[in-house]
Amino acid sequence: MFKMLRSTRMWGIFTRNTSVNVIKWASASSNERRLSVRPSERVHQGPLRFFSASLSPPRWTKSNNTSSDASASDRVNEEDTSDVFGDYSRNFSSRRTFRKTSSELLDMRYRDEEEDKPLVEKFRSKTGRKNTTYWYFLQCKRLIKEDKLAEALTLFEADMVKGERLQPEEYNYTVLIGGCGRVGYLKKAFQLYNKMKKRGVEPSDATYTALFNACAESPWKQSGLDQAIKLKQELLRKNIPLSGITWQALLKAVALAGDLKSCFQILREMLQNGQPITQETFHYLLISCANDKQHGFRLALQVWHQMLRIGIKPDAQNYNILLRIARDCGIGDPGLASALLLKRTDEVTPKLTSGRKSRRPNVKVGTLCQPLDMDAFENDLFVDTHTQSHGQAKESDFTLLKGNDSCRIDETQVLPVLSSTSLTCQSQLSTQSSHLPNLLDPSTCHSGVVALGPVNSASDRLALIGNLDGFLAKMAKDGLEPNIKTITLLADVMEAGSQSMQSLINVAKESGVKLDVTFFNTMIRRVAKAGDLYGAKAVKALMVERGLAANTQTFCSIALACHRQKYAIQLFTDMESCGLVPNAHIYSALISQACKRLDYAYLHELLLHMTKLQVPPNDVIIRQLEFAAQYPPSYDKLKSRNVYLDKIDGFRGFYRQWLEFMPGQETPHPWAKYRSPKSETEQDGVTSQNQVSE
Repeated sequence: MFKMLRSTRMWGIFTRNTSVNVIKWASASSNERRLSVRPSERVHQGPLRFFSASLSPPRWTKSNNTSSDASASDRVNEEDTSDVFGDYSRNFSSRRTFRKTSSELLDMRYRDEEEDKPLVEKFRSKTGRKNTTYWYFLQCKRLIKEDKLAEALTLFEADMVKGERLQPEEYNYTVLIGGCGRVGYLKKAFQLYNKMKKRGVEPSDATYTALFNACAESPWKQSGLDQAIKLKQELLRKNIPLSGITWQALLKAVALAGDLKSCFQILREMLQNGQPITQETFHYLLISCANDKQHGFRLALQVWHQMLRIGIKPDAQNYNILLRIARDCGIGDPGLASALLLKRTDEVTPKLTSGRKSRRPNVKVGTLCQPLDMDAFENDLFVDTHTQSHGQAKESDFTLLKGNDSCRIDETQVLPVLSSTSLTCQSQLSTQSSHLPNLLDPSTCHSGVVALGPVNSASDRLALIGNLDGFLAKMAKDGLEPNIKTITLLADVMEAGSQSMQSLINVAKESGVKLDVTFFNTMIRRVAKAGDLYGAKAVKALMVERGLAANTQTFCSIALACHRQKYAIQLFTDMESCGLVPNAHIYSALISQACKRLDYAYLHELLLHMTKLQVPPNDVIIRQLEFAAQYPPSYDKLKSRNVYLDKIDGFRGFYRQWLEFMPGQETPHPWAKYRSPKSETEQDGVTSQNQVSE
């Protein structure tokens, strides 16, 4: 009986405690339930906790049943009144570890196995197999030959290095640096070189040659020169010897930058290291002379004489660069040029090259006539013009020739320096033309020549080197034939006229050279610059008869002779019939003709035509228009009137409005098409010289 009573009381206490807890649990809010009890504990652990708490043994005393029932009811009432939310957490305060969980982590237990795959898939080769470094070398070489440098860089950096994680070899870097060097991608070439050193790959002579070639071909010559000097100092610091090809590449980088004195320093170091002097060496020296627009022709002739003096025969490239110098560069002071170019060859005392009496310069081509005296050679080139008082000629446009016994008229003869293609000069000076000196041959420079007069035009400079016949005869003497580049440069140097063009066509026919569009465009430009519009169109007609199609450059050359508005309209009509659209260069040529005559109506129509075709102006056009929109410095419209400036005010207002709605032309970056977006991110636009230098 006592056992049944005790079990009945225990079950009543259990049910009462459970009902109280359930009521309290139901009254709690959803947020409190979520915070107080975890989902796993809400199902399994909750009832067990309450059951364990309610089954705690009561304090039984030896008394009657009434007292025990009263004490039990009082204890239940006390628990009912004292139970507050959170009291049961004290019973489990001994727990010290808790698991952090979230809905995302719980949901991951029920994900499929396919969703647990990594986000970045494993790299798969294009060939389906693991490739080698030599295979990537061949692929990059093929892409570079196809002018796909960006694809080659992506193949190397994305597929080979990052994809297959191969360790690049020296030839992998060298072929890419060589490709960057051919297009002048200086920054990327040195980035590859720095990565090459970080990986511990030893560069070769071909690597250094490619780096110097990148410096030479860079669009920013000063930046390329600085990089070449830094690389040279690094090699000297590491005591790395350079091969002959690498020395030539270094000389090329310095020569294209126009630093002639640095070229002589490189030449001295080449001779000290026993490197041979070749035709290519003097070719780079001539290129360096071409950067001096004032004295370049005189410097080039001095280099030419020194080349012949040591026994090196020039090649076709040397003759072509000399023609380009005759076209672009002047002779400088005529008196100084006479003293230096007409000097007898036996006046120079032979000396040793490197300053050592037991060593001679290493000259590879030809027979050594005289040893190369670097000191005398450099002193003649960089002579101080202010200290030279001898050999001054009069300010006249004549060349003084000393008379001889066979053709003596007076003590001396005065012959104008004219082109041999001029019929007047040929008829009047037929007997004296054979005695004109050819400065390409040092042996004839001093014979009977007193001094040289001022040489102002390209045709005058061509006359000093024998004109067309003398120049070609000198080439034939050296066993060379003119190529299409030689014929084109001669067309750009000779006087414009039908006789000159016919002579060049005959020369090309005799030499077996096929004339191309570039030759005829050069002739058209020469004729158009002289103001002969009909002559330029006649040359164009001759080009069309030979089966050659006119291009945009052809019409750009004709535009140089369109000094009237009606001629420009006819030019646009002809271009439309040929299926061509005018570009910024054609408009620039037409705007220059309108600005020379202050024809503001002509300028107004050109700007309207540009707006109609949506041709954005470049920086050259903007400078031309800014010059045309300015008043002359000495012009005062209140005091005097100028019929040419009557319409300037209307043009100024229209030009300001035109600038507001006309977009400008953006000059593309020279490295934009070679950049790989996967390998590097660089800003677009034109980069200044300071920004490009590393």
